[in-house]
Amino acid sequence: MIDPSSLSEPMSLLSVQGMARPRGARRSLRFFASLACLGVLLPAGSGAALAQAYSPAIPARVRGLPPRLAALPPLPPAVANPVLQAEISCPALQQRVAAVIGAEAEVWSVSVADARGRLLADINGTRSRTPASNQKLISTAFALDRLGPDFRLATQLWRLPDGRFRLMGQGDPDLALPHLQRFVRMTALSSGASATNPVRLELAEEDAGVWWPQGWNWGDRGMAYGAPVTRLAVTSNTIDDAVMNPPARLRSLLDRTVANQAPGAITLNVISAREPLPPNAVLVHEEPSTTMNGLLSLANTESHNFTAEVLLRSAAGTWNEQEAARRATAWLQSQGLPLQGVRVSDGSGLDRSDRVTSRFLTALLLRMDQHPYARFYMGSMAVAGQRGTLRHLFSGTSLDGMLHAKTGTLTGVRAISGILQTSDGPRFVSAISNGATTPNRTIGRVMAQVQNVSLCSSTTASADLRTR
Repeated sequence: MIDPSSLSEPMSLLSVQGMARPRGARRSLRFFASLACLGVLLPAGSGAALAQAYSPAIPARVRGLPPRLAALPPLPPAVANPVLQAEISCPALQQRVAAVIGAEAEVWSVSVADARGRLLADINGTRSRTPASNQKLISTAFALDRLGPDFRLATQLWRLPDGRFRLMGQGDPDLALPHLQRFVRMTALSSGASATNPVRLELAEEDAGVWWPQGWNWGDRGMAYGAPVTRLAVTSNTIDDAVMNPPARLRSLLDRTVANQAPGAITLNVISAREPLPPNAVLVHEEPSTTMNGLLSLANTESHNFTAEVLLRSAAGTWNEQEAARRATAWLQSQGLPLQGVRVSDGSGLDRSDRVTSRFLTALLLRMDQHPYARFYMGSMAVAGQRGTLRHLFSGTSLDGMLHAKTGTLTGVRAISGILQTSDGPRFVSAISNGATTPNRTIGRVMAQVQNVSLCSSTTASADLRTR
């Protein structure tokens, strides 16, 4: 659990570098206008354009050129790059939102901003709340900024100088049996091994003590959504429920594959992923994951916990959970976001010690709207009534197709944060409840009020600011 106030690392050490379908353009007002015409997949990019040597399990020297990295504008921001204001500028909307929430105000936090950074409404916006999967907005922003849209996870087969082979991975959520079959075939072909002259294939994996974030409940760890986070995770370590011993399952699948393809020619053993790759090792074969575009979609549209955790670790350059959380927090701090009451404990939000504020999430959305890769981030969200975790929510209402957001659900927790299209441009909205009785209904009514732009016309809002 990371307290932002405890960070002492100089910002220069964490200078900003630089899902599913790309929808919309970089600028916020063009984003929604172009959604309909940009629903196509991005070019796949180069499989060699991977991140730099963030992980000790995948060395950098064979990866080719690093991906293009983008940087957020320096702080303080220029006029064209708004930040969230502290004062409420639309009393009419403020009153409507307060009326919708009513007697449940103590369990709600709601913040609304426009593309200029004006805080249009705010109910308990600085109160610390459990975000559930809204935490993924942090890990995906961090990953997109640090790794870029060309990034892919890699699973690699290496030949070591002494004749051994080593299989190493970065947590590809789509790793499957056909990939394993290709790795076995390449091992056999590259080694010339036989039953009388077998070769050893090492499986590099993290120790069992770090498979789950420390704060995950034990009851969640046996469920598919709480599957262990490992480097060589066949089908994201799930079948119907979580696979509790991923290396054992991987070894079993490989044993059967070896028996079919090269009986007796390959022996298997599991080693620590922290063991360095020997000098002069040769890359034999690589299987890249889906694009960053697809990884972001898994995390934000489908709310896939495993993928969000892998993205956090990849962006941080470490599989040490606490260090990854610390680096993510430092990155948030470097963006000038309001971090009072914010705590990063994991990448997915399954850890109940995660904390955010609705004002922080609104500021993060506004900040990412200015990012060179904004369309990838905004396009990775679920869509009300149409796609992902929002496909069955708000269908047939004014929000249908107009709300692009990340959902979050735990027992007693409901959160929806994202971008709502209105006739006056986008609104950046975060609504978090920790204990509400009918949260979806309340969020729908809040969003409907936000769509009523007559409450916060540019003239009214500007006049209100001039009178302060």
